[in-house]
Amino acid sequence: MTDSLFTPLSLRETELPNRVMLSPMCQYSAEDGFVNEWHRIHLGSRAVGGAGVVTTEATAVESRGRITPGCLGIWSDEHAAAFEPVTEFVRSQGSVPAIQLAHAGRKASHATPAEGGHGLTPDHEDGWETISATDDPYPESTEASTRRMDTDDVADVVDAFRAAAERSLDAGFEIAEVHAAHGYLLHQFLSPVTNDRDDEYGGSFEDRTRLVREVVAAVRAVWPEDKPVFVRISATDWLPNRESWDVDDSVRLAPLLRAAGADLIDVSGGGIHPDQKLPGSGPGYQVPYAEAIREATDVPVAAVGGITEPTHADALVRNGRADLVAIGRELLRHPYWALEAAHELDADVEWPVQYRRGRFD
Repeated sequence: MTDSLFTPLSLRETELPNRVMLSPMCQYSAEDGFVNEWHRIHLGSRAVGGAGVVTTEATAVESRGRITPGCLGIWSDEHAAAFEPVTEFVRSQGSVPAIQLAHAGRKASHATPAEGGHGLTPDHEDGWETISATDDPYPESTEASTRRMDTDDVADVVDAFRAAAERSLDAGFEIAEVHAAHGYLLHQFLSPVTNDRDDEYGGSFEDRTRLVREVVAAVRAVWPEDKPVFVRISATDWLPNRESWDVDDSVRLAPLLRAAGADLIDVSGGGIHPDQKLPGSGPGYQVPYAEAIREATDVPVAAVGGITEPTHADALVRNGRADLVAIGRELLRHPYWALEAAHELDADVEWPVQYRRGRFD
């Protein structure tokens, strides 16, 4: 029988009720990294709306790993405890709660987009020193301060991811996703655009991928054997005219991530440098990257990128191009997209008992 968008997916011993995943999307609404009522409603409503996986926005493993002062964090037990009502509600709706564990590296210490998105200097009341594979700041944040990480810093980051995973488990999350995409810290080590090191974490492909492999292994070591670990990557830097990370690199990386403990690769793109050249933004424009990784490595993948129509999302699964479909902006516009998609695709799914009178006849 051919799998469809509403066929359950088993990863390890965790069953996802369908193949619709709320893609991580920053809300810039936290204070001191704490989840609040906005996040509870945002995430909870997508669970009510039928998404099989409900994923938090990038959640910083340490305070200096936040993109902005408004980003979520899980660097203390108090932060983890604040997530418990969120995960409890998501599970109560039959969805699987996931957390994206992140470190922004040199793209940290920025104002929120609503405040202009500019870099904040360490002496700014809301700013701090950032760390990276390099000491070059992000090109659009030249006023910011970036420090090249030494090996002690690297070890501290690995430990921070490990500790954050332990807290995430205590908070009730069932999937941990390691964020290694969009120009943030782990991507900064992967890409030769930003990694200018000559130690064991730079230079060759093996050395540039060492940190992400260590982080995934550290998360896997504390994550239960019956629960999956995801990794989000940027399949390409979209910088074809210079030495950069590309799809061939991602295909080569995927089985290494699998060996380190990853169960699914969440495939996105870009973010390492403002000179990137996107190939367009039409429906499914990033799907070929996920498909290439899935075909070459047989590692399960999530596809992203302008996917809005139920028939399109369903076809991605039916045709074996993706195992999971991550929906972003469309789920901002339509929190109940998954329930509406099930109706359009004639799939029999459970509705919340409170909403059954609104179910399509």
